[in-house]
Amino acid sequence: MARACIFPGQGSQAVGMGRALAEHFHQARDVFAEVDEALGQALSRLMFEGPVEELTLTANAQPALMAASLATLRVLEAERGLDLKRDVANVAGHSLGEYTALCAAGTFSIADTARLLRIRGTAMQGAVAPGDGAMAALIGADAETAQAVAEDAAEGAVCEVANDNGGGQVVLSGAKAAVERAVAIAQARGIKRAVMLNVSAPFHCALMAPAAEAMRRALAEVAMHTPVVPVYANVLAAPVTDPAAIREALVAQVTGTVRWRESVAAMAAAGIDQFTEVGTGKVLSGLVKRIAPGVAAGAVGTPDDIASFPAHG
Repeated sequence: MARACIFPGQGSQAVGMGRALAEHFHQARDVFAEVDEALGQALSRLMFEGPVEELTLTANAQPALMAASLATLRVLEAERGLDLKRDVANVAGHSLGEYTALCAAGTFSIADTARLLRIRGTAMQGAVAPGDGAMAALIGADAETAQAVAEDAAEGAVCEVANDNGGGQVVLSGAKAAVERAVAIAQARGIKRAVMLNVSAPFHCALMAPAAEAMRRALAEVAMHTPVVPVYANVLAAPVTDPAAIREALVAQVTGTVRWRESVAAMAAAGIDQFTEVGTGKVLSGLVKRIAPGVAAGAVGTPDDIASFPAHG
């Protein structure tokens, strides 16, 4: 059995995330303390207690999701003997989860990952004036159909495929008026469902160019190591191991499409038959089951999940 560990993206955050792990395992507490110190903020308290409005802010949600995933991973290593290099064929993450995957694989330290995600969240939030951008989900559409809708709706403005999530779920991003036109066009063309999303900025489209430059500068100053296992890059839907290529993929990811469907399909085609979502929620493992019906997929994020995870070593 070949396993991939996958790491969730924004939207999976919830008040209480990581609290049970911290109560039961010092390895989790150590991760949360390291992230709190790196950011100069009691992020763990915000994760455990809320308020939800503050936790949902992009600059908080991104490092918080990473912290919850790394805490889970450290507990899996200590309690179940998981060794990423020995037991996992590759890793991947959705959007910010790609940073988490790289941290898990040893490319970045936890402290550097937390700081990078704080910079990324702040830069993405600030790249577009509030109300100027928007995102919409097309349910029951494939990537090609969504791309055609986006092109027809653009009318000279930005309207692009932000996430090809798989399972008939594609997200568009861009200028608000263009995305609103896309929703109307999608509905007129009989796409099952087309809805505007309650997001704070139009992620993964050309409007994020200022944030991409901010990440280029930040990544140039951070120590990077070759990951112990290949990491599937969102924008390539292919594995990367070279730090320079990883850096370029992370910069491109800010404005580029998250090719999650293609990434999962490529991993399955390469022989991965067990996907383990590490951290908060079960969004990605649910998508995996729809993209690659023949594989096993599950999520690990609570003490009970840890206890039922197979022992290794």
